Amino acid sequence: MIKKNPDIYYFIGIGGVGMSSLARFCLSNGHQVYGYDKVFSATTKNLTDLGISITYDSSIKALSKKLLSKEVKIIYTPAIRLNHPQLKFYSKQGNQILKRAEFLSKICENKKTIAIAGTHGKTTTTSILTHIFSMTNQSFTSFMGGFFKDECSNFFKTGFDNFIVEADEYDRSFLKLHPTIACITSVDPDHLDIYDTKEAFLEAFKKFSKQVGNKLIVAFGLPISGITYGIDVEADYVARNLILTNKGYRFDLISPNGIFKGINFNQLGSHNLLNAIGAIALANQSGIDIKKILPTLDNFPGIYRRMNVYSWRNSIIIDDYAHHPKEIESVLNTIRVFYPNKKNCVIFQPHLFSRTKDFMKEFCSVLNNFDEIVLLDIFPAREEAIENINANALLEGIKNDQKRLIEKKEIKSVLESSEAEVFTFLGAGDIGKEITKLKSELTIL
Repeated sequence: MIKKNPDIYYFIGIGGVGMSSLARFCLSNGHQVYGYDKVFSATTKNLTDLGISITYDSSIKALSKKLLSKEVKIIYTPAIRLNHPQLKFYSKQGNQILKRAEFLSKICENKKTIAIAGTHGKTTTTSILTHIFSMTNQSFTSFMGGFFKDECSNFFKTGFDNFIVEADEYDRSFLKLHPTIACITSVDPDHLDIYDTKEAFLEAFKKFSKQVGNKLIVAFGLPISGITYGIDVEADYVARNLILTNKGYRFDLISPNGIFKGINFNQLGSHNLLNAIGAIALANQSGIDIKKILPTLDNFPGIYRRMNVYSWRNSIIIDDYAHHPKEIESVLNTIRVFYPNKKNCVIFQPHLFSRTKDFMKEFCSVLNNFDEIVLLDIFPAREEAIENINANALLEGIKNDQKRLIEKKEIKSVLESSEAEVFTFLGAGDIGKEITKLKSELTIL
């Protein structure tokens, strides 16, 4: 997919995190890039600043004469419906049309590809691996599913010797990939609107594992064979003797290359440390000297909306993307470890009607364990409403008396009136924008 002759690409849903990195890739290789998205966002603004023309009008009349050509190559996200006017037009006209995952697989054809799959931890592991490759001066191209803090790009390129990608299980996208090296971080069921059953979800991961050409790395305990990693377990790469620090952890690493002591990792949460161990294993198995890998963990810049910690007046505010019960549990455990004597309050925006329906019981159970629970309405993203599935139903299932459902405009008053000392903003929707509204009052910790 790296061509000398420039093509014209039109991305439908260009503001999506996976789509935007592909658009940047095309632009960096000299192609002409255009796009559509439903709403203006920080991501679309950054793309526009690069010179990519973006429309927010889905009609055919919004397309310039150049974009009406049959030669324009169309890339679309699975979040876009097939009745989208522009997608229908291009389909009828006979343009080359690819889903995001299909396009990514074509980019990676005949390349040394390192793919990270898993229900949780994909973006963190990918980002840490990208950081390691950057700090050790490797030749690589990385498509991240998130953004480093204070960075506006989720695409990094120093060369083409290694391609680092996230292998997304949604829509079975990851089955389009045949990576050289891969990591599976977790296989907790999700996207049951696509897979129907938990068994089918696991089978998809097993199928993906068989598509890996060289080495497969898996979190210890998963029902898939491979090189293992973990914390305080009998794995090939294992962190032991953890000590909490102001920034995160100090630990010892046992690896196939020997034992390394006193390693510093500057992020909170054992789940993030686990992701770091996975990234170490990936980097090492791809050929990087482990002695060069380990020092990079102390200056990892962190990822936007992954355990971002702020000081607000006399309180702590944590912002995290967690939107699955297991992810919420990991955040809660981190709060209990690092802020054990402080009352906590979660402000949670459920993401997707289908996920809320499929895991209603699990959501209620984990949210119940916070000291105070504040819910926002469900963020629908690509979905239509499901009858009787709403934030009120979730609220009713939580047994903790310290609970309420609010509108976004009430968040500030919650912060000011609550007795909590640690507030956690959770969800994969637009709840992160509420943090930006407080930016002038926040201090990064």
